Amino acid sequence: MPDRTGVLDEAYQRLHRTGPEFAGWLSNHAPMTVEAMVRAGRPDLVHRWVDSYCERLHELPPASCRIGSEWLEAMGDERRIGDWIAHFRVELAERPWRAVLGTWWPRLLPGVAAGATHGVIRVGHAVRVLLEGSPTAPRLDELAHGLGYWAARWEPVPGAACPEGSLSPREALLGVPLLPEPSSGFQKRLARLAFLTGWPESLAALRCPANSAHAHDVLADLVDVAVLRYRTHGHGSAVMSVHGATAPNAILRTLPALPEKLWVPSLCAAWIATAAVTSVYAPSRPAIVAPETDLALDEVLERAVATGDSHVIKFADTAVDTFARKGDPDALASAQRCTELITAL
Repeated sequence: MPDRTGVLDEAYQRLHRTGPEFAGWLSNHAPMTVEAMVRAGRPDLVHRWVDSYCERLHELPPASCRIGSEWLEAMGDERRIGDWIAHFRVELAERPWRAVLGTWWPRLLPGVAAGATHGVIRVGHAVRVLLEGSPTAPRLDELAHGLGYWAARWEPVPGAACPEGSLSPREALLGVPLLPEPSSGFQKRLARLAFLTGWPESLAALRCPANSAHAHDVLADLVDVAVLRYRTHGHGSAVMSVHGATAPNAILRTLPALPEKLWVPSLCAAWIATAAVTSVYAPSRPAIVAPETDLALDEVLERAVATGDSHVIKFADTAVDTFARKGDPDALASAQRCTELITAL
């Protein structure tokens, strides 16, 4: 549910004094998490959670040099995080937020892997809030932080290819080749996709959308498939596998704010992101999981929020969207599985 308490804006104001990364290049999940917590009906827990999470965060890096006509050269330069956030703060002060988003979305999409997909995820959470409520200063500032982080960490996926085949998302995901002997962090695994046999072909195999409405439907199906797949494949990497669902869902949530001409390329980027996460983190064999038929939506959300874990909370938030579309209890079972896997780490 949208925030009518003012808690979210208060949390944003606290968090915007901090940078989008900490401890090297770990993403600051707090703004995304508090938005999901408020939506889950627990604004009462937000400030205490922020108190604890902020202990690990760093101050927002200062801006040192204006982003101007050389913006393309500045894309993917993490040293300019402060510059990029300052740039989007100015743009959003001068133009309507939808216009800014419409200009920069196609520029940012090819770098969808930015921050292990957290750039686009943060933007998706910010856009959802703006679509549902007033464009308050803290909410616009959150969009500036999300866009700035995405631009500074802009990173393409090697061998990226857009859909031109006939397979459904479920069939196409089954055909994605798995990275042999995966190890190390996300960026190094991602780089190895350039040498993975069958990788570009598997990306191209997804059904090519006929129009923008079809692209929306295929994207929604992709999110749902990724959510349900986590239940049997999330054990490959309990935390990182979450992004195979939350990244495309962030893009799906953004579509209503975009011109329809951007919906097909948005599906393309979402598919590339999900396929990449699948390739580098999926296990070689699915888990055998007992069916769960007695899960209640409120109970699943409450358990997720009670963990205090950002990935658990955000995955449950996405699983709720799938459950609302499909009414499939396996969506709630996937959220419960995520809670169990991550809390066991």
